[in-house]
Amino acid sequence: MFNISSSNPFNESQECLLIGLKDTPEKFSGILTELDVKFENGLTELVKSGDISAKLKEISKVHTLGKIASKRLVFIGLGKEKDLKFDEIKEAFGKAFKFVNKNRLQSAAIALDSFVTESLSHDDVANALSEAFALATYEFAGYKQKSNEPEKKIEQLSIFTEADKDEIEAALTVGYAYGKATNSARTLVNLPGNMLTATDLAKYAEEVAKKYEFEVEILEKEEMEKLGMGAFLAVNQGSAEPPKMIVLKYQGKEEWKDVIGLVGKGVTFDTGGYSLKTKAGIVGMKTDMGGAAAVLGAMEIIGELRPEQNVVAVIPSTDNMISGSAFKPDDVITSMSGKTIEVLNTDAEGRLALADAITYAKHHGANYLVDVATLTGGVITALGLDKTGALTNHEGFFEQVLEASSESGEFIWRLPLTENDKKRVRGSKIADLNNSPGSEGHAIMGGAFVGEFAEDTPWVHLDIAGTAVTSKEYDLGPSGATGVMVRTLALLVERFEPIK
Repeated sequence: MFNISSSNPFNESQECLLIGLKDTPEKFSGILTELDVKFENGLTELVKSGDISAKLKEISKVHTLGKIASKRLVFIGLGKEKDLKFDEIKEAFGKAFKFVNKNRLQSAAIALDSFVTESLSHDDVANALSEAFALATYEFAGYKQKSNEPEKKIEQLSIFTEADKDEIEAALTVGYAYGKATNSARTLVNLPGNMLTATDLAKYAEEVAKKYEFEVEILEKEEMEKLGMGAFLAVNQGSAEPPKMIVLKYQGKEEWKDVIGLVGKGVTFDTGGYSLKTKAGIVGMKTDMGGAAAVLGAMEIIGELRPEQNVVAVIPSTDNMISGSAFKPDDVITSMSGKTIEVLNTDAEGRLALADAITYAKHHGANYLVDVATLTGGVITALGLDKTGALTNHEGFFEQVLEASSESGEFIWRLPLTENDKKRVRGSKIADLNNSPGSEGHAIMGGAFVGEFAEDTPWVHLDIAGTAVTSKEYDLGPSGATGVMVRTLALLVERFEPIK
């Protein structure tokens, strides 16, 4: 996929050569000086006339007319060098790769050194480049009949740099692993509910476990009944599809301690049950397993990069359907923890599934917990479609999650969790908890309910209902599933420092 070379990029024949262009009042420097000479100062004139722009993320194409070996130059605007951030250069690369693909070019070269700044090293640029390449060129194949016309996509990237080859290769490998795993999560979320049942998701998890030599456990319904997982099993009551409790374990330390538990909601389709969704609201509910996809994507990165951490991933997977046996509002159920729950809303099913999954993650020795779920429409009302909502019971642990999200470019915003919120969740007259105290502060209520099962274990809740999918194409991907939180979870694991 990546061919690294220290030779002069202007002497190699490619369909296009990508070059970074910084907005600076001085004359060209580095390889751009050599390039301008080859063009007999033509590049200087093109910049002055505005035909080539250094504005951040502006893409400019110039035919070389035989002046160098490559057929085309693609300039990527980087803006002011001192202001350029890692996220921005990643998005700029993404936009450029989309441009190359739309022009149906199959090979491209990158003058890596032209993108390096005082704050972004060769390794940073290589990491951003490879992650952006994977993310921006992703497409969900779908189910349309295919034309006989052969597909034209970038098949190989040639990287030209004077930096150490081994270091660049390592950075490219890490970035590409993050991008590819995010794409794996995207594909899972994009799959229709009839093609991704709980059984299918469990088989996929087993394949991941086999590839990366993870320990795997798939609990069947009978085993869950013996363990008393009444909250999760209630969600499955109306379904013809059997539920699966999926567990993957990765041991990166000699001892099974300081274990990070990643818990992902895996509801493969959500009708809302007897609290039925509207005909408009029910469309798109195949994406209600976005949390499970994020956890599986993170485990893929962990398998590729093998960090020195211990991780247990737990995914409760089922659909939420209506039938004569489905659970109902006013039912009282008993969770694995022993806590009883009054069901006031069968469309608040994700938190019931997470309740038993979190208890089971603790059963497997999780000392820290992060749950990820497309949990509430309330988080969209509160934060919009571009922010993941978060709740926590532990400041220090949350700070590590926040740092990981910042580094990955996946924005999260913390919502408050107060004693009054906990009282509302504990407000049932006939059970320990109720699963839906009302619409006020709905995103907080959903998280607060899940937190009752984390108890004193350091815990962060991530509500991705708004960020799991997008209706618009963007620099790092198409419309559809985003794979959000794959990279945040993986970075958390990679960078994690046990709390003393």
